[in-house]
Amino acid sequence: MGNDWERNYRSGDAPWDTGSPAPLLVQAVEAGDLPRGRLLEIGCGTGTNARFLAGHGWEVVGVDFAPTAIDLARGQGGDVLYEVLDILAADPPGGPYDAVFDRGCFHVFDRAEDRATFARRVAGALRPGGVWLSLIGSTEGAERGGGPPRRSMRDVAEAVEPELELLSLRSSFADDDAEPAFWSCRSRKRLVPAQPSTRR
Repeated sequence: MGNDWERNYRSGDAPWDTGSPAPLLVQAVEAGDLPRGRLLEIGCGTGTNARFLAGHGWEVVGVDFAPTAIDLARGQGGDVLYEVLDILAADPPGGPYDAVFDRGCFHVFDRAEDRATFARRVAGALRPGGVWLSLIGSTEGAERGGGPPRRSMRDVAEAVEPELELLSLRSSFADDDAEPAFWSCRSRKRLVPAQPSTRR
């Protein structure tokens, strides 16, 4: 799968790379949903969202699996540090962070074990109380032949809940009904471990 991302960026076939910050990220920034300070973007691509966040006061590190994406991001300038990283294979550099953001990175992993590993890496990168905002392709909305992978609410909760406290998970639709639905998921690094589910 990772080689596909590199091929996409090399060929210029990256339809998810719109050149504009994700509207749900803009909304989260305007609402004050992300703690200020140091922020890690996972799957930063060519850096559009990272530059937006840096321009709004965060100290941003952007990581991506595809070296070509990182080269393109560095070529755009801006006050962001970029690194090539396979999030399933290594811890992100430079932690701890006050916030982590990903747009459509968590949802590309089909295996539940990989999504759980992703969540563990995020938890390891965050300071206690730090917040992760993830924009995830949703099972809501009409059938479609393409677009982002779909993950159910259960898929998200099973990966996130053991490692982080799930603050909110809401289905968000773009203004255009033709656009796919996303989960906007906010989680926080736990101050104390999760307790086992009660058995009666």
